[in-house]
Amino acid sequence: MVELLSFGNKRTYEDFKKHIPLKIQPLFDSIREYCLSLGENVVEDIRMHRVVFGKSMSFRWFADVAPQENSVIIKIQRDRKETPKILQVDFDENLADLKKNLKDAYETIR
Repeated sequence: MVELLSFGNKRTYEDFKKHIPLKIQPLFDSIREYCLSLGENVVEDIRMHRVVFGKSMSFRWFADVAPQENSVIIKIQRDRKETPKILQVDFDENLADLKKNLKDAYETIR
């Protein structure tokens, strides 16, 4: 079972989801579920306008996911020394490349 951890304001995903445009909620949910499925040590931090996923309690983040009106912006970071890769995913887009990038970032983080 994946334990969810929130730092700071203790917002829940259900509270956050109320502010996501209905059109992209299924896309956002799918990205979230995939990030959480990557491993037992994935932690989720619900922030005011985005959700950040990290690896373990050291919270080395690998994905920063923010809803937009018609898309989702995702920052993917493999290493603190690298500039994050920023992707914009539309609600009808295939997620295969995104999932590959997310898995690679998760597996690269130490």
